[in-house]
Amino acid sequence: MDDLAIIGSGPAGYTAGIYAARANLKPVLFEGLESGGQLMLTTDVENYPGFDEGIMGPEMMQVFKKQAERFGTKILTETVDTIEKIEDGFKLTTSKNSYEFKSVIISSGASANWLDIEGEKELQGHGVSACATCDGFFFKDKNVIVVGGGDSAMEEALFLTKFANNVTIVHRRDSFRASKIMQERVLNHDQIQVLWNKEVIEIKGNGQVSTVVLKDSQTEEEEEKDIDGVFIAIGHTPNVGFLNGFLDLDEKGYIKTGLTTATSTSVPGVFAAGDVADSIYRQAVTAAGTGCQAAIDAERWLEN
Repeated sequence: MDDLAIIGSGPAGYTAGIYAARANLKPVLFEGLESGGQLMLTTDVENYPGFDEGIMGPEMMQVFKKQAERFGTKILTETVDTIEKIEDGFKLTTSKNSYEFKSVIISSGASANWLDIEGEKELQGHGVSACATCDGFFFKDKNVIVVGGGDSAMEEALFLTKFANNVTIVHRRDSFRASKIMQERVLNHDQIQVLWNKEVIEIKGNGQVSTVVLKDSQTEEEEEKDIDGVFIAIGHTPNVGFLNGFLDLDEKGYIKTGLTTATSTSVPGVFAAGDVADSIYRQAVTAAGTGCQAAIDAERWLEN
């Protein structure tokens, strides 16, 4: 039985791999069919320390992967379908095989919720984003749209006013579901306007966002609006489907941590790192930090 499995291959998973491999735990990392997590959808990453010129998200994940492999992390291109407790450890099953480990780090991430409309996927990283903190800087003096009506949409809109010339929130209803204080900040902000009862039904642009098609949710009338960027802020969904109730989750569906150590979960020997356990920060650097913590927590747990 191997010491440690790592499920997920974003900044948290690869960092856990680096630390665990250097501790001689011989970790096996299941990267899934799409390695690299959400950074694979990001073009320029300019806020990660050490890359003074910035770096493309996919390139950055290749650097992380190479470093994890250099220290001996074994990387499998397999997706974990189930996890279960067995005597002395845990059994992980993929579509290809089943494996047994003494300890597990879950770093399966969270996926941004998208609108699933025409042009959205094609223009991701070219004016379409789900992270203002990551990409807001690139919209200096531009006009942008934020889609959503909850606290995360308000936060994105307020953050974008630091860079954008004008921020328009598009919401399909006639009131926000965000907290009162966030609503007040948005509605009283000079740079933010709100389009009520509107939905973005198509994003257009030739290699870069140029216009959106808006539909009135009451009259069903359609109109085009010129725009430089579209930020989708309709929440994230943590990738926990394969757990099937194996671990305790919080009210938002994220893995509950901090029971005995920072990354410990409701099951001893299982640790969680990165966005799968973080509904607040969702940054590459914070994910990497918790990946380090999880590896150290797992190492200490295995020693006992």
